[in-house]
Amino acid sequence: MRRLLVPVVLVGVATALAGCKGVQVGLGASSTASSSSHSSSSHSSKTTSDKTSSDKSKSDKSKSSTSSSSSGSDSSTVQAAGPASAGSGALRVLSEPQAGMSSVYKLITGAKSSVDLTMYELIDTTAESDLAADAKRGVDVRVILDSHLEKSRNTSTYDYLEAHKVHVTWAPSGTTYHQKTLTVDNKTSVVMTLNMVSEDYSGTRDFAVFDTSKSDISAIVATFNADFAHQSITPPDGADLVWSPTNSQAAILAVIDAAKHTLSVENEEMDDSVITSALEADARRGVDVKVTMTADSEWDSAFSALEKAGVHVRTYKDSDDVLYIHAKAVVADTGSSDEQLFVGSENFSNASLRENRELGIRTTNKAVISATAGVLAADYAGGTAYSS
Repeated sequence: MRRLLVPVVLVGVATALAGCKGVQVGLGASSTASSSSHSSSSHSSKTTSDKTSSDKSKSDKSKSSTSSSSSGSDSSTVQAAGPASAGSGALRVLSEPQAGMSSVYKLITGAKSSVDLTMYELIDTTAESDLAADAKRGVDVRVILDSHLEKSRNTSTYDYLEAHKVHVTWAPSGTTYHQKTLTVDNKTSVVMTLNMVSEDYSGTRDFAVFDTSKSDISAIVATFNADFAHQSITPPDGADLVWSPTNSQAAILAVIDAAKHTLSVENEEMDDSVITSALEADARRGVDVKVTMTADSEWDSAFSALEKAGVHVRTYKDSDDVLYIHAKAVVADTGSSDEQLFVGSENFSNASLRENRELGIRTTNKAVISATAGVLAADYAGGTAYSS
């Protein structure tokens, strides 16, 4: 990789080493994501594409032409932002690609009674074999896979899991299930910005938040139960949850609008005019707004408007040799008493915020904010200033 950014993040501790060679990082595990330990799986040669078109392998663009309301509330209604809190249970955040997936795999293999997984794309033979092994030893393993946009890519995974006695279902038709959440034993949830696609792990910026808040877990499990049964639900807010298609736009706007001094942003899309306008308004009132994204001509008009308003936009080349910004994170006023963070699966698009099933967290947890902010700062430093 031409530009090496190696923030190591564990329970809110971040070290950013930009451009350093020969530095070994991680959490006691390699960032290598997939193994060949279950050669019986029939999906070893999949190619990765997360768009509705085929122009970028690591993309997670969640646009859709239509989306029904079977995932919850009417998409025409924007609910108020849910709460932001430090959380009643321990939170920790991992930064990918440096942390690797071992902590996620360990959580799956350590399950005692239950595993619930909602995933937009699942093409990771290690995770799949771990889920199958859990089911074999009597753990109640349930998986929801998106069928609206990614059914063709998820089908062989679905077939493998079904053949190995995992309770797997397609998400309700007509709604994009872009959520990426793992819950184990009704005690720990991992709210992720990443798809579980092993080809993408090594070169993609993503975050995974481990959450043990009882109110969050209860809300996530209740929503999973309804989604798994294809029943309508308005997801509970828990302590600090950000759901689509209910409160996500309002929650993200709450973070942006609360900024007094600084705002750092990473996302894969810049295609929601309400969000873009809020970022512009922050810059005009003197907030130091920094946006880091992977370059894409689709966002050029938005980038130009942001720059004109005083937002500092930096991009990374859309290339396999360069870090791909797939994370969805917003940090306001890091280091101050008013700091807060959004991180989750939501892209800045109407589909992602108003139509899809998505999940994120809005938190005031200082350790998690510090860790995430450190990664965003390093990524911004390594980017190239946007020029229209």
